[in-house]
Amino acid sequence: MWKTALKPRWIAGFIFAIAVSGVFVLLSQWQFGRSTSPEMPVNPDTEKVQPLTDTLQPGGFFPGSDADQMVSATGTYDPAKQVLVPGRLHDGKTGYWVVSAFAVDGAPTLTGSAASPRTWIPVARGWVADAAEATAPPSGAVQVTGRLLPSEAPVAGKAANPGEATAVSVAELINDWEISSYQGFVAATAEVAGGADVSAAAVPGNLLPLEIGPQPPAQQINWLNLFYSLEWVVFAGFAFFIWWRLVKDDYHRDLEDALDGHAEAHEPEQQPGTTRQPEHTDQKVQP
Repeated sequence: MWKTALKPRWIAGFIFAIAVSGVFVLLSQWQFGRSTSPEMPVNPDTEKVQPLTDTLQPGGFFPGSDADQMVSATGTYDPAKQVLVPGRLHDGKTGYWVVSAFAVDGAPTLTGSAASPRTWIPVARGWVADAAEATAPPSGAVQVTGRLLPSEAPVAGKAANPGEATAVSVAELINDWEISSYQGFVAATAEVAGGADVSAAAVPGNLLPLEIGPQPPAQQINWLNLFYSLEWVVFAGFAFFIWWRLVKDDYHRDLEDALDGHAEAHEPEQQPGTTRQPEHTDQKVQP
């Protein structure tokens, strides 16, 4: 059958089948790309810096609509309240997030026996490759600008090493720092102290900026487009099936022609001017 497939017309047919199936695959990719679409576009309002005290209330539920919002707040750091969060990636390298407690000026004060005189928020100030490279936060009054993110969940079944936290978990940090806090944290993009930006993004050093952008919106699946993408894949395979079927039919025709030619070649030749008589056997008729 390979001999039949190597005929010039079937080689050309195979090339044509490849071209047709390639077009079908491209159409499948196009339909697959259209099968997923964001449920809602990225909100440009999240990139407009808003005061933290006007955006989120401490001690309560963290609304999903506040996630990714760029916020600013003025206050002070406590260098004694700083932890490292291990297992964080930066440009393919594993290191630590440096997270410091930031007392927010003008934030509402919570009530209760465990409430602190001031309200704080954890601030992820940057990333370091080695724990020894973590620096103390800037002193004095600081204006922090960054992206507001919901609290992470603590890693279950894992005890943090001294000076570390398993995650940027407000529930874990407030027990360690013994403070009242917002139910979220800020990934800092700027820290202005004394009129100068002293953040990891502005000052060269071992502390590198986090550069956390807005999270992509959830995707919505269009099942009809997904079905069409699978359908085009089937069509691509069908192009090769048709080529193989045509080659097979041609192969069978060649076999039939060869068998007919073989039968004609072995048929006895008849002498000219003679007629073949049917063979018969004389039979005696009993009286």
